[in-house]
Amino acid sequence: MGWELHAIATFAGHRSTESTLTYIHLSGRDLAEKLNRGMQQIHSWRVDMLTRASQTAGTVAQ
Repeated sequence: MGWELHAIATFAGHRSTESTLTYIHLSGRDLAEKLNRGMQQIHSWRVDMLTRASQTAGTVAQ
């Protein structure tokens, strides 16, 4: 895209270009997929916790 490494590091908030080099090879599509997988895991965890909480509340109420 024509950006210099230091400009990307500054934009990303990295203190070191080493951090930038770790992530720079990932495309936007790759990052979007990783974010989506992470959000799916969080959603599944929340559903599980809510299900457990409602089952516990039902047991206490009986």
